[in-house]
Amino acid sequence: MPSHRSRLLYVSDLAYPARGRRYCDEDIFLTSRLREDFDVALCHPRDAAALMDAFDVVVVRNSGPVLGYQAEYDAFRAKATASGTRVYNQLTGRADMAGKQYLLDLSAAGHPVIPTVDRMADLHRLPETAEYVVKPKIGADSVGLSIVPADRLPALVDGSVLVQPRVDFAYEVSFYFVDHDFRYALHAPHTDRRWDLEPYEPTDEDLEFARGFIDWNTVEHGIQRVDACRAPGGELLLVELEDLNPYLSLDVLDEARRDGFVAAFKESLRGFLGR
Repeated sequence: MPSHRSRLLYVSDLAYPARGRRYCDEDIFLTSRLREDFDVALCHPRDAAALMDAFDVVVVRNSGPVLGYQAEYDAFRAKATASGTRVYNQLTGRADMAGKQYLLDLSAAGHPVIPTVDRMADLHRLPETAEYVVKPKIGADSVGLSIVPADRLPALVDGSVLVQPRVDFAYEVSFYFVDHDFRYALHAPHTDRRWDLEPYEPTDEDLEFARGFIDWNTVEHGIQRVDACRAPGGELLLVELEDLNPYLSLDVLDEARRDGFVAAFKESLRGFLGR
């Protein structure tokens, strides 16, 4: 008798027009590799709630900004929680999965985050700058983000947005983790080309910075991406902790590192399923 293969529902929006990335290529690659060990079906995020009962685990990958299907996503979360359906990443995350409030909380607690406020009364907590970044508390993929001078802030800051100083950073760097294990890092050496990425070899100090946010979050099984910028003083500052559906830029990796990531992904899923 053949051994039982776990049934995996892979959630992705293959047609989402991401800037500088092709979600569909990454998901075609990952599902092809997951099929080596699991029975895999792929669906759009709007269909996940209706289909998930037939599967052992639901894997949320490049599903696009939740804003585009907020009601369906809320229904999916509610149903999965009520039924005990295994969802990967686990729905316990308190970073981007729950909105951007965590940036306020981490900033107020003194963590190495780009200084962030959501009220005009707190603007004095930010370093003085010619321009500010304003972005929705509920958002992703830079949807709704704007860069404005200080005199425009009163018309925009209404409690639904975050305000940060525009940081003249040297570059952005992302750290990719499976569960709590670091797998690889990539950086964008050109500040005007966020998704023109190259491999990055982190220092011990860099990894300590990134691991601090992974340890702070409440996801035991899942893939997370810590996005940071190298500030003018040389320190790293958190830009965001993506714990819902981080794009992985696997096409930038060499074959050995890509295979290592896939192996870690499969092992994480098996551990999550108890197999």
